[in-house]
Amino acid sequence: MFVKILSFAGSLCFLLFGMKLMSDGIQKSAGQKLKSALSFMTGSRFAGLLTGCVLTMIIQSSGATTVMLVGFVNAGLVSLEQAVGVVFGANIGTTVTAWVVALVGFDFDLKTFAIPIFGCGYVLTLVKKLKKESLGTAVMGFAMLFIGLDWLSSAFKDASGHTSEKLISLVSTLDEFGSMSIVLSVVVGVLFTALIHSSSAMTAIVITIASAEPSFWQVGAALVIGSTIGSTVDSIMASSGGKADARRTALIHVMFNCSAAGVALIFFRPFLFLIESVIPGEITARNISYHIALLNTTFKVFATILFLPFTNKIAALTRKIIAEKEEEKEYRFEFSEKAAHDMPESCVIQAQKEIARFTDVVVEMFDLLQGGIKAQKGAFGERDYEKISEAEELTDKMHSEIAHYLVRCASLPISEQSKENVSHMLLITEELESMADGCLSIASQLKKAAQKELPFRQEDLEKLIPYFELSRQFLQFLYRNVSKIERLSREQFEFASELESQIDSERKSLKKIARKRLESGADVKAELLYLDVVRQIEKLGDRCFSMADELK
Repeated sequence: MFVKILSFAGSLCFLLFGMKLMSDGIQKSAGQKLKSALSFMTGSRFAGLLTGCVLTMIIQSSGATTVMLVGFVNAGLVSLEQAVGVVFGANIGTTVTAWVVALVGFDFDLKTFAIPIFGCGYVLTLVKKLKKESLGTAVMGFAMLFIGLDWLSSAFKDASGHTSEKLISLVSTLDEFGSMSIVLSVVVGVLFTALIHSSSAMTAIVITIASAEPSFWQVGAALVIGSTIGSTVDSIMASSGGKADARRTALIHVMFNCSAAGVALIFFRPFLFLIESVIPGEITARNISYHIALLNTTFKVFATILFLPFTNKIAALTRKIIAEKEEEKEYRFEFSEKAAHDMPESCVIQAQKEIARFTDVVVEMFDLLQGGIKAQKGAFGERDYEKISEAEELTDKMHSEIAHYLVRCASLPISEQSKENVSHMLLITEELESMADGCLSIASQLKKAAQKELPFRQEDLEKLIPYFELSRQFLQFLYRNVSKIERLSREQFEFASELESQIDSERKSLKKIARKRLESGADVKAELLYLDVVRQIEKLGDRCFSMADELK
């Protein structure tokens, strides 16, 4: 008996390690595609549903998807309403593992099928010229998944290859509790899934046991329903210490999964009858895996259809249950150890989205500065200055938090492309923060001119606005590449170089005009102030070109 327990534990660990290896490999090899999928998340509730479903199918872990989602919501990159659809989709996506196990089946030796695949994956990791090491890791994990399943299947059989009498006795014992056996099985499913942190692995185990003992049908169905609740443990852990919206996202995950499980239990007999009607005939060792896989998918899809129209109301309900604390309104961009462990590539994607948010703040500062100059006709308004000053304080916090976050990202087991992106983001963060400082400096000079009654001449202002517009146009041109950390094409870099040259040429022209006025007896303080503004605007262009050079 003790040997059987050790065999089961070892097989389970091998299975979980295989799933982790496969998930990590897919993340590294498909990092950019995952980023595109997450960008799609910002669409409708159906887009969020599809995103959560497809992403979970790819990485084979609803826990990793929800952990990543909690991190994005915590950083303010995904709204609570968008998160609802993703949670729903992740629950559907996680059913794919059950179908893979059911379709492959246990009628042939899984090791015969899996070992050559493992070898192919290992070869991919060795041949560096192919640059497919991450894909090779994923293939090896896929093979280990099936080897673990084969060992699990063997753990439930005796020396003659038949179902263990102890297993039959256990199933019979559970059935003796009548209706309570279902409740007891659900509780076991909750606890065991929470322990192993994988509802996919739990479902695979249930199918493995059921394939050895067909009478396990009702108990197995209850275990799968319980695993849905147990899978919420990852999102709860990820939201611990996070902002209110992060905790609300975890609550949505718990509420939905518990509601889905509750609906399945209320209509337990009808659900089982429905599955038995779809797959007619007596339940046998050959088809019980299909029964369990179909049940797993059916009740989750049914619950999604039931709750999807109420995404906004669900989000509103969680806001009432979990109130936002005053200190949580301060900007924070925290590094999630849970996300780093489960899905390290998601940390880099999250940083890229935060860089986009940082860029938005700087663009807004440019707009405020330009709008203030035009509206006040040289006498910069106090209100405009306060807005720019508040934005600059925010960028200081963003710079500090993001830089610290990126340093942590650099030490993660991520792809070479992601490591390169982290390096780019560190420099871009520095440049954006310097640009924000420059905007505040210009606003301060303009405010100073207004307070000391040294307003610029109308003709100077008319020349200053198009000059500033060049720098603003430069940042707008780079916006897409900076916010997504995408390389500039040769044509784009040539255009960036042209903009830089125009800014330099305009600066020389404006300085020349100001010096001539100084020589002719103009107000020294006013002209020097004007020259300083010209110099500061030129520096904004330099910062833009530095980012363009980093991304070429």
